[in-house]
Amino acid sequence: MNSATPLVRKALILAPGQGRLYSMGRMRAIFVADTAETDSRYSVSEWWLEPNTKGPGSHAHPEDHVFYVLEGTVSIAIDGEWSHAFRGSYALIPGGTPHYFENHGSARCGFISLNVPGGFELKLPGIVEWFAANPLGDADSPA
Repeated sequence: MNSATPLVRKALILAPGQGRLYSMGRMRAIFVADTAETDSRYSVSEWWLEPNTKGPGSHAHPEDHVFYVLEGTVSIAIDGEWSHAFRGSYALIPGGTPHYFENHGSARCGFISLNVPGGFELKLPGIVEWFAANPLGDADSPA
């Protein structure tokens, strides 16, 4: 394919629960659109944490995140400052910003993550492997 040939992507409709599942013990991710479907422009995933579950720890990556909370309350630390995002909340985390999320509540929580550009999902097999060796524990006390 050359630059004069437009890329043709296919429309995609997934039923609930479809996608690529990455289980990390008390946390799981389901990628519903990523590199192959979006030409690496973005990825879309659901993230679910069981009640009182510690998250992945503080980290940063070049991709922007937009979180939309589907269920429960996601506690998010951005640059070390905690906020509590309830159902219907959005969070914008620019690429390179240290962030962390966990579930301080007694019910599961879930959010959609839009990553721009795509490619973050390529790291998931290694992340799953890391969590298999380093299981998530209970969440810290709410900040």
